[in-house]
Amino acid sequence: MKKVTYLLAFTILFSSCKKFLETQPQLQVDQEQAIINAGTAATAVNGLFNLLAANGYYGSNFPALSYLSAGDIQWSGSQADPNEITKHLTSATNGYVQSAWTAIYKTISQANYIIDKVPGVNDTQLTTALKNQYLGEAYFVRALAYFDLARGWGGVQLILKPTNSSEDNTGIPRSSLADTYAQVLKDLNSAETLVPAAVNRNRVSLRTVQALKARFYLYQKNWALAEQFASLVIADNANYNLVAPYSAFFANNAVTTAESVLELAYFTSNTNGHSNWWLPPALGGRREWSPNDALVTLLNNAAVGGNRNTLIAQTAPPGNLWYGKLYYRNPLGTDPAYVIRIAELYLIRSEARAYQGNLTGTNSAISDLNAVRSRAGVGASTAATLTDILLALEKERQVEFPFEADRWFNLVRTDRAQTLLSLPDKHLYLFPIPYNETLVDPQLAGGNRNPGY
Repeated sequence: MKKVTYLLAFTILFSSCKKFLETQPQLQVDQEQAIINAGTAATAVNGLFNLLAANGYYGSNFPALSYLSAGDIQWSGSQADPNEITKHLTSATNGYVQSAWTAIYKTISQANYIIDKVPGVNDTQLTTALKNQYLGEAYFVRALAYFDLARGWGGVQLILKPTNSSEDNTGIPRSSLADTYAQVLKDLNSAETLVPAAVNRNRVSLRTVQALKARFYLYQKNWALAEQFASLVIADNANYNLVAPYSAFFANNAVTTAESVLELAYFTSNTNGHSNWWLPPALGGRREWSPNDALVTLLNNAAVGGNRNTLIAQTAPPGNLWYGKLYYRNPLGTDPAYVIRIAELYLIRSEARAYQGNLTGTNSAISDLNAVRSRAGVGASTAATLTDILLALEKERQVEFPFEADRWFNLVRTDRAQTLLSLPDKHLYLFPIPYNETLVDPQLAGGNRNPGY
């Protein structure tokens, strides 16, 4: 029998008379695939990015939790789970919540394995530069994963060591939100010293780390550092630009344009589920969800959406059904997943500058906002006060990132979600801890669950 290294474990077994629980591995790495040389180290890191790109994570379900929650996407299919999310009736048994949670922790587990094993590999082919790159990428991906858990579920269990058996990493309590974010920053600081400077839009370079730091500091309301790190990326205009027109970063099978700071690649052998859920049956999809009438109106309004109306299309009569077409490629499922775009860095810096009182003029909050609007073919904003600029930024994000993991989390961050979406209670700002997890882990059960679920 092969020895195995267990990376993550939890399945639930039920009997007809009573429930009983047993931990089992969900992800296993054969001893033959353990990190022992340069080749297996590279394979492990490729596997890490495959997990980040998996359908449960950025391949579909995690972004879907965001845009389905944000009030602009309607359920138009047959699955009950997305319908729950759009109506803010998400339950702890929701399959999208479970799959996203599991996928994120699988990604963390793989990152832990790389961080633990790569330093000890003795292989002349695994140079110091390669070791640093692999470690830096693992720290970055773990930071992103915990950042996503924090903004989706609040403070979570911080698992920082490999899970080598079903007994490892048990009994770990949930950390506070502040401690969860502190771990994110610690990992980003580690990554920043290790990753290469050379740009690779499908992997992690120095600018990738700095971009996520800008987002991190925005969430922490550290406006000066949010501006500083956003500026480092924006200033590298030899590599990063607001490509024009808006559709240039995704239309005509475009990949890794200057718009992308981090995008995840897919191929026929490794596809994602985005287009399946967005496209109508005539184009090979299921159209489980679609832009609602309000979003269609905004995107088709030349003064608001500008040329961002290329994000949507309509089926032929008599159906005349609107659908999103950010994800459209043939073969289906080979569209990139957009994790960080340069447009976000402009809007981060705009907000940071606004809160620091730099509202109008050259190199100001409004100049950054208008750079994004100009690329979309929209006229300059006339907002001049802090209140007006913040509202303009909120509206800009709505039409700039409607099909990405952006609007919901920013409405929660700014405490605007309850007002704009008529939520009955702010406990809905967090997703529920998946029901299955509460059954197998006492640290996630009872009073350790998110309130209201």
